[in-house]
Amino acid sequence: MTGLRQTQHLAREARHLAPGASEEAVHGRRVFAEGRGPVLTDLDGNQYLDFAAGTLTQSLGHGHPEVVEALTAQARRLWNVHDSATPDRAGLLDLLARLLPEQLDTYAFFSTGAEVVEAALRVVQATAPPGRNRIGALRHGFHGKTMGARMLVHWDIGHQAFSGNSVLGYSPYCYRCPLGLEYPSCDVRCATLVRRHIAEKPNVSALVFEPVLGAAGVIVPPPGYWERVAEGCRDGGVLLVADEVLTGGGRTGAFLASDLFGIEPDLTMLSKGTASGFPFAVLAGRAELLRRPEAATSGAYASTYASNPLGIAAARATLEVVERDRLIDRVRVLGEIMEDRLRTLESRFDRLGQVRGLGLLWGLEFVTDPVGRAPAPEAARAVYTTALDLGLRTSLGGHILRLAPPFTLDEAQLEEGLRLLEKAVERVIA
Repeated sequence: MTGLRQTQHLAREARHLAPGASEEAVHGRRVFAEGRGPVLTDLDGNQYLDFAAGTLTQSLGHGHPEVVEALTAQARRLWNVHDSATPDRAGLLDLLARLLPEQLDTYAFFSTGAEVVEAALRVVQATAPPGRNRIGALRHGFHGKTMGARMLVHWDIGHQAFSGNSVLGYSPYCYRCPLGLEYPSCDVRCATLVRRHIAEKPNVSALVFEPVLGAAGVIVPPPGYWERVAEGCRDGGVLLVADEVLTGGGRTGAFLASDLFGIEPDLTMLSKGTASGFPFAVLAGRAELLRRPEAATSGAYASTYASNPLGIAAARATLEVVERDRLIDRVRVLGEIMEDRLRTLESRFDRLGQVRGLGLLWGLEFVTDPVGRAPAPEAARAVYTTALDLGLRTSLGGHILRLAPPFTLDEAQLEEGLRLLEKAVERVIA
């Protein structure tokens, strides 16, 4: 429960703070004061295992000493000189070249996930052949809250509809198949329709997609989906633009989730897992796209905080630890433990409709009953708040709970967090 100091602090904030915070902030009502590794401490001194890793940003946990040292040292030297070269930028470029697939050999730096998505859209628009003036995206996708990112998925605000020039294809949401089919007898019909409506259309320039749909509830595609879609896009001359803002950096057990599905993107966006929670984003792409004169006009990859030295320091320190300590291998090991425990949990409770995930990224979908599968946001919310009271922080969104612990927690901490989750589910929906 929220203690007195936190209650007083929240009341003080509410006098001037605009509403509209995330569901987890609204329903959690915690004031977090400190973070060390996988543990958060609130203003009243209560501690929580952070299985949301900040907002899926803290791959190394909170306050990793090497990231702290890199940021502190850089803050003493230089903060911002627009996008001019600095001593550490070349080192980060070389590091990315080692970690990313060979075809993604050219990079631009930005500050947020939405900003880097907008930059990718500009590259697509600048390099598209005449007549290819539409862009494909997937239903249930999320690419940010800026105008271009919203228009990709036809996300209306208020009474205003801005569908833009995007064409929506079917995402691989097998649990709620919009076609009323079952895998594998469906022969991955959703992928066939994405090919027909997007990949084979001569007026479509690119498909912007999340390899694993994150905000929608960690929707993991079945075998055959991306193979069929990617092949169709290649054959049809449609660029593959992978939004790995959430999945990039190792969270799914590969540096890019695209690697797990055999996708070779032309452009890729990374952000959340790259800089330990410091605002930073990377646009990675094929040289023939990012170096095209039409895409590389003066200022095309510049912004106020692009290439800022602090972000570069945080990203370089974070990714060097990921590489040196072979943390992606650890993600796979811990991910197997998570899968075993969560599958057992899924089998015990009918109202836990489905568990989905890869590596250290998992989604739990709560329903009112296993037959009708109506979403049960009140159950997810109750599990979320109960888990918080027990000392476990997760990520809440509608009727979905997402789990994304830091790569650095040990097996005992993972087991403890999963035990607390099980206890919360038992209390709410047993």
